[in-house]
Parts: sequence; structure tokens; C-alpha cells
Amino acid sequence: MAFPTSPSTNDTHSYGGTSYLWNGTAWQSNGSGTGAATGGTVVTTGGYKYHTFTSSGTLTVTTPGLFEVLVIAGGGGGGWQYGSGGGGAGGVVYKTGVYLASGSNTVTVGAGGSSASGGHSSIGSAVKAIGGGLGGHNTTYAVLGGGSGGGGRGNVRLPGAGVSGQGYQGGIGDPSAQWWSGGGGGGAGGVGENASTDGDSLNGDGGLGINTYSAWATATSTGDSGYFASGGGGNSSNAGSASAGGGTAGSGGSGAGTNATANTGGGAGGAYYTGAASSGMAGGSGLVIVRYAV
Repeated sequence: MAFPTSPSTNDTHSYGGTSYLWNGTAWQSNGSGTGAATGGTVVTTGGYKYHTFTSSGTLTVTTPGLFEVLVIAGGGGGGWQYGSGGGGAGGVVYKTGVYLASGSNTVTVGAGGSSASGGHSSIGSAVKAIGGGLGGHNTTYAVLGGGSGGGGRGNVRLPGAGVSGQGYQGGIGDPSAQWWSGGGGGGAGGVGENASTDGDSLNGDGGLGINTYSAWATATSTGDSGYFASGGGGNSSNAGSASAGGGTAGSGGSGAGTNATANTGGGAGGAYYTGAASSGMAGGSGLVIVRYAV
């Protein structure tokens, strides 16, 4: 049979020397296959042209065809007050063979969550990554799911869920310590650590980031040592740690903590406050990179 009978939108198929795309209704020819565009910060290296967006903008397709797309959402904010959970990392979505027609495509780069979940990132309607979940905190005790889920606050325990294929759930909080202990936020590379299983600090470490796209990071001077989207550490009298990927550790003692690194999708660590603070640190903003062979 010449063409697959049950394709998904944006699937491609080569037949008779021509590349075709399933647009959701019918197979359409997209010529030689490789597209070209303008917009963002452009660099050509290693046989590819990269278009990097560290803030929202427009990708203008000058030659319709197929593109590779890496979309990272904003990381979740860390929780606040004792026993707070770490923020979840922004969702990470990579797709190859994404067909973009000629014209303007809106690129949205999600903001890092500040006392909130992270913002979603997307390019047109083709690819969307979900913002990381807010860590457990003292105002409503809410722990939110997202690309990766926020860590649970000590007295609530339950973490936020991650989105399948984009990230992982947060860690469970632990109420047994004197000031409770927060779970780590989930990362794009692994689940946030449960507070009760962290023998060194009783605070969950943030979930791992990923270095699958280290070549993209090197080419575009982005990421954190080749990593993206790690979760934030949980908090209490001691701090849960964070791995490479832009997430930050929780703030032990009575500190306010640290914002996650911009344009990594990292989650912020939980902040430890002795007063009735009502805000936490911000997750890292997201990133969108489009590339194609030249």
C-alpha cells in the first residue's frame, strides 16, 4: 500500500521520491521536505541552522517543509514557609518532521512561575509544552501538577503529577520532622525525591534534568551545562538539592531561596520562612528552538 492508512496529524511519508505530510484530513506534498525560516536568534553550526527564542516572538517560514522543534515550558515556583515543596520543571517536548506552512508562526515562551505554576511554551498549534507545577506551600496547601509536578508540602504530603512524555511527578512531603519536610519538584529526567527517603536532610531533592539535547544547548549557548528542566529542592530546616538543569535547591534555615535559571525550565526550590510569608521563588522561564539542515 502506497500510504499508511491510519496516520496521525503531521506524520510524514516518502513515496515516489516526494515527501508527503498528513494534515489531519489528507496527504499533501511538501516538496523536498526541509523548510527554511527567519526569526529569533539565528546561528548556523554543525550542518544545522538554529532559531532560538528566549522570549515570545514570531518564526516566519520562507520555505514550507519539515522542521525539528524543541519546546521547553516555564518551571514552577517553589513553595513557601516551612516544609514547602520544590517547583516542578517545565515540560520538555521534542518533535522531528514538524510541517510548517509558509507565513508567520507565533512562538510563545512560558514565564517561570512566581508563586504559581510555570507558563506554557508553544510554536503555533504544532507543538506545546506544559508549565511546571507550583510546589506545596502554606496559603492553600495546593500542590499543582504540570509538565513536571510540584513537590508536596510536609503536612499535606501529596505531590503534583507530571504530564506523560514531558516530565515526572514531584516527591512526597514528610510530616514527621519537627518543621515538616518538603518533597522535591519533579524534573524532565526523573521523579522528585520523597522527603522521607532523603537521609541527609529529610528534604526531597529535585528531580533530574535531561541532557538529551546537549548538542542544541551547545550550539545555541543555552541550558545549564548541557542540561534542561530539573526540579527544585524541597525545604525545611535543611535544604533539598537540585541537579543540573536550571532548578535550584531549597533554602535551609530561614532564607528566602533563589530563583531558578532563566530559559532552562528549571523549578525553584522551596523557601523557608519563619513568618507568614505569602510568596515563593520563581521558576526558570522556558525556551523554544527550531532547527533544520542546511
